[in-house]
Amino acid sequence: MTVFERDGRLLLLDAGLSFPHSEMFGIDLVLPDFSYVAERADRLEAIVLTHGHEDHIGALPYLLREVGTNAEVWATRLTLGMVKSKLDEHGLLAHTELVEIKPGNGTVKVGPFTAEFVRVTHSVPDAVAVVLHTDFGPIVHTGDFKLDETPVDGRVTDLTRLAALGDEGVALLLADSTNAERPGHTPSERTVAASLREIVRDAPGRVIVTSFSSHIHRLQQVIDAAQACGRTVCVIGRSMIRNINIARNLGYASVADDGLIRAKRLDEFMPHEIVIICTGSQGEPGSALTRIALGDHPAVQIHHTDTVVLSSWPVPGNEVKVNETVNRLARLGAKVMTEATDYVHVSGHASAGDLTRMLETVRPRSFVPVHGEFRMLQAHARLAEAAGVPGHAVRIADNGTILELDEDGVSVVGQIEAGTILVDGLSVGNVRDVVLRDRRHLGSDGVMIVVATIAADSAEVLADPEIIMRGFDSPEDDGEALLEQARTAVERVLDECVAQRATEVHVVQQRLHDALAELASRATGKRPMVLPVVVEV
Repeated sequence: MTVFERDGRLLLLDAGLSFPHSEMFGIDLVLPDFSYVAERADRLEAIVLTHGHEDHIGALPYLLREVGTNAEVWATRLTLGMVKSKLDEHGLLAHTELVEIKPGNGTVKVGPFTAEFVRVTHSVPDAVAVVLHTDFGPIVHTGDFKLDETPVDGRVTDLTRLAALGDEGVALLLADSTNAERPGHTPSERTVAASLREIVRDAPGRVIVTSFSSHIHRLQQVIDAAQACGRTVCVIGRSMIRNINIARNLGYASVADDGLIRAKRLDEFMPHEIVIICTGSQGEPGSALTRIALGDHPAVQIHHTDTVVLSSWPVPGNEVKVNETVNRLARLGAKVMTEATDYVHVSGHASAGDLTRMLETVRPRSFVPVHGEFRMLQAHARLAEAAGVPGHAVRIADNGTILELDEDGVSVVGQIEAGTILVDGLSVGNVRDVVLRDRRHLGSDGVMIVVATIAADSAEVLADPEIIMRGFDSPEDDGEALLEQARTAVERVLDECVAQRATEVHVVQQRLHDALAELASRATGKRPMVLPVVVEV
């Protein structure tokens, strides 16, 4: 998410989200902190989306709830198709003005901004770079891109227009840094097609393929391989079904109606007649492939003749979940093929050689690497200097950095608060650090709960205390010894409270807490969350 400001008006480029790390217990999504934009909602002209991936459009419904729907949403045809589905789910579609971007059609006015859209190739069709024409020269933001000279849809990155902008004198280039550490050039998407066809042709049973649900070209190549080998395709997974339907309706994917079946019809076909395309490439809980790996899917159970193809790469942070899925599938008897073992995936991002070519084509006076971990931004910055951008004109910006472009180039002029917003079920932005800390505590050390009923005036025990232990093991085989020790400790504390006439609830609770915490630490080496509940009668 990048904010451009001119004459007091704002243009927002992309509205993406990320997925929670393993320590974010119970968190569903991670959004950028867009309070800076929300506080200036009346000045927001438009939200421009470069392509249809979740890390570029996923936060849009949450953003529109905060800023309202006065700002237009600009995107290409396929991206709009994906956005419409999201906005409809959130009840925002009828109130949002959508404007279709047509790459290569010259400049358009967006408030005080003069914008231009240049086609680029990526792992989802209809991606664009955004050009903002300023008094100091054009600003070029590449969005996510690769330089694929033989893309599946024949729509190559428009280097001719980018070179013309370079001749005009580009003031600032912001470019995708995801693969800046990878040397050489990213292979064409078409190079995967032959490998996929061989896998489908030679597989003795079903072929189950998972990839990103927005990777329409990859899905099309799987469908083409299935059709070429006389197999029928079954699509499983809500987002996969939705995106394939959107792509078919808009003409970005092609498959005959009789070439697709629903999951409930799988039993009508022999295994060697089927290719299944499903969600779950990132090991997401509840996704189709994860449920299949757990033996929990209602329509698909793994057979030893099955071949499972993970035609994707694990997003950083998802490696453990993906490996768990692969191991479960292998244990069930499937042959599992990943990018680490077979040629089943190519990246949608430009590698170092392609990034250098982009720099040499655009020839910017100033450069800011974007989209990547810091080490990737740093690697891209080195490429820029090697390509001739002066070192003082290369800026690595953190989230929240304010850059200013003038006749002298780009400079850092400030910093705003730019953290994250956590989505927990229906709660957006209300999850505090203390909540996550408690969840981590529960996840690592467990919980011990004691319920004691006492007389209000004397602290006399009126019922046997109840003790509940969850999430940790005692050294004893059955845990009964620790439970008995806990009962003894609780009774001792309550007897002491009666003897000392300590009737204040918070005093009884604190003494119970301290006694049980010490016992658990001594007996198990853990520090479970101890929750004493004292009921006065």
